[in-house]
Amino acid sequence: MKIVTDKTPKVDVASILTSEEIAGIDEYIHHYPQARAAVLDALKLVQKRNGWVDDAQVAAIANMLDIATTDVEGVATFFNRIYRSPVGRHVILICDSIACYLTGYEALADAFKRELGIEFGQTTADGRFTLLPICCLGNCDKGPSVLIDEDTYGPVLPSEVSMLLEQYA
Repeated sequence: MKIVTDKTPKVDVASILTSEEIAGIDEYIHHYPQARAAVLDALKLVQKRNGWVDDAQVAAIANMLDIATTDVEGVATFFNRIYRSPVGRHVILICDSIACYLTGYEALADAFKRELGIEFGQTTADGRFTLLPICCLGNCDKGPSVLIDEDTYGPVLPSEVSMLLEQYA
């Protein structure tokens, strides 16, 4: 039995990705025995430009790696730090693991929602913050924990949310 895969239609990669992104992906390709192994690195590289990866960029990555678009999409949707829709300038991830849940996750999440005026999965009207839950930040001894961009905080009290957000003005 032959397995049928979704082959990606050819796209003009240079019209979708920057020359720096193309060069970076080419470099990643040469680090691995198979080009497809570079997919996560390529997604992270492309995401740096706009904060998220659109459908055209997924297709361009698939073309460069000579794999199906669905394979790239599968990796992009598996990893919770690859964003497939626009996010705010600052992404706030609140850990909802059992360790953080037991140390005040609910009150902390409510404080962020109240302060920002949004729910999980939403972005503030000014495009400044996107609020998302995350299953673990690996900071269990300091729960409840929050990751804002690349900065980890914990333990964070609900009363500290306003002051914490001011750092990202």
